[in-house]
Amino acid sequence: MELFDRTPKETADAPRDEAPQAPDAPLADRMRPRTLDALTGHESVLGPDTPLGRAIRGDRAPSMILWGPPGCGKTTVARAIAAHSKGRFVQLSAVLAGVAELRTVVTRAEHERGLGRRTVLFVDEIHRFNRAQQDALLPHVEAGTVTLVGATTENPSFACNAAVLSRARVVRLEAHSEASLLTLLARALTDAEHGLGGLALTLSPESLSAIARWADGDARRALTLLDHVARELAAEGRREGALEDVEHAVRDKSLRYDKSGEEHYNLASAFIKSMRGSDPDAALYWALRMIEAGDDPRFVCRRMIIFASEDIGLADSRALEIAVAADRAFERLGLPEGLIPLSHAVVYLSIAAKSKAAYKALRAVQSAVAERGALPVPLRLRNAPTRAMKEWGYGQEYRDPQSSDEGFVPERYLPEALDNATFYHPTQRGTEAKVREHLERLRRAAHAAGPRDE
Repeated sequence: MELFDRTPKETADAPRDEAPQAPDAPLADRMRPRTLDALTGHESVLGPDTPLGRAIRGDRAPSMILWGPPGCGKTTVARAIAAHSKGRFVQLSAVLAGVAELRTVVTRAEHERGLGRRTVLFVDEIHRFNRAQQDALLPHVEAGTVTLVGATTENPSFACNAAVLSRARVVRLEAHSEASLLTLLARALTDAEHGLGGLALTLSPESLSAIARWADGDARRALTLLDHVARELAAEGRREGALEDVEHAVRDKSLRYDKSGEEHYNLASAFIKSMRGSDPDAALYWALRMIEAGDDPRFVCRRMIIFASEDIGLADSRALEIAVAADRAFERLGLPEGLIPLSHAVVYLSIAAKSKAAYKALRAVQSAVAERGALPVPLRLRNAPTRAMKEWGYGQEYRDPQSSDEGFVPERYLPEALDNATFYHPTQRGTEAKVREHLERLRRAAHAAGPRDE
């Protein structure tokens, strides 16, 4: 769990790297800045003249949540905070760590604090922590046992507990500008120790600009593409690269999966269609593919709640209960245990009887409202809390179904203009078959009674 462990003698002037990097490590990792002074693109937030920049350089970093898009430098900033600190730096992944791991970190942090040594705890993807895990952190952040540095691509207002946010500063890191990415690319091309300088490659300004544009503010993406182009050039024995080389690399290289990209929607579509097709094996596969690729399992839970009503409906009303229960169970358990009730729900929804009847009824009513506007409520259905309203006929001739032995009286409840409309058409699948039989009997009785005069 510990990225590295400093002795009290180490200072910000001689930061210790976590480990020697292999020459074949990804270029983005090799070029990761080690200190805030080497950081590019966030001078307005972390520069030497900013309050936060001065605090970090002076080993006084407060607890904070680093919020920004992929590749903007959240992990880099966290490691730079460690480089400027004499304390311990501990890194956890919210995808893998649970409350037990947090307790281990806190126990060690309490011991170190007794020795006058602070602990900086970096939680990557902190939005993946459920409420119980965030609550477990709270008292230790408040007491100063650990200095929390969380990283998230999600809006902290929705992804983090209010109590955690009140004790941590939210630091918004913007996506890199094209100029910032060009600086990083040029540095990587000339850096002989960590970058590509040993290859003595040159790329045309047009090709570097194309990489910066394609990266869309993501430094990791830009450096990964540059690395790909460089490897291709080296394999061909060439030293100069042009725009065509970048375009060829973009065509060959798969786009990185992200939660707003095309592949996200492709996987989500495959997941929904597999459940709709009653294939639990495929549905589980696509659900886990999304989660492994970085999607929040809560997204999968939300899709199942929608699916339970939209695609299953009254054919199996238990489906909605199980989907909601899986969502609540995940909130309580987190990862990895929360995947167990999630998979339970995926399998149940896949094998359940399916009906879109209730969903189609919703759409039909929405269309009717849009087309016909605000039709008046029949007088007999109106509320009559005052004597005047009763004199106007509000609520007159209303018949309470509970007053009959059958719990039903033949009545028409739609506005007169829609008196013959039928929006809900139940299927003969699952338990909805019984609903259909029952509803047809009630509808026949209501229509046999004919319209009521106001």
